[in-house]
Amino acid sequence: MIRCAGITSDSVVDGNGLRVVAFLQGCPHRCEGCHNVDLQPLEGGRDFTETELAQILLSKVTPLHKGITFSGGEPLIQAETLHKVISIIKEKKPHLDIWVYSGYTFEQVRELPVMELIDVLVDGPFVLERLDLALPFRGSDNQRIIDVPRSLQEGQVVRLQ
Repeated sequence: MIRCAGITSDSVVDGNGLRVVAFLQGCPHRCEGCHNVDLQPLEGGRDFTETELAQILLSKVTPLHKGITFSGGEPLIQAETLHKVISIIKEKKPHLDIWVYSGYTFEQVRELPVMELIDVLVDGPFVLERLDLALPFRGSDNQRIIDVPRSLQEGQVVRLQ
């Protein structure tokens, strides 16, 4: 089971292109200034089977969508079930790119099996003192937009922006 608090069908701020976004419930980071405070408690949202969530997300994808984003909360506290959801998505629609927003750094999560399925990781906690509203796809300038396949292949962080 995976706990999801909500789904947005048409986002242009959670990654490149038009995206479906799943907001997963629960976050241990408690960043000051968090814009999804309601998603911090582990309780809340709704439990879905991995297949259910994947099917719901895929049903919202149109030919205009570039990919699916997992945000939160903290998606990687549900890394095992997230792996299953993304596996189903990649099997059905391999052309969709997968973005994940995480308060963990790439270095902290690089060994998780789910990382093999993620195309882009926006990593690092939101830091209110480093807020920069001009940055695309992130809130503070410590957060990185990472090309995960290249980073895993090269053994070091490869940034997209």
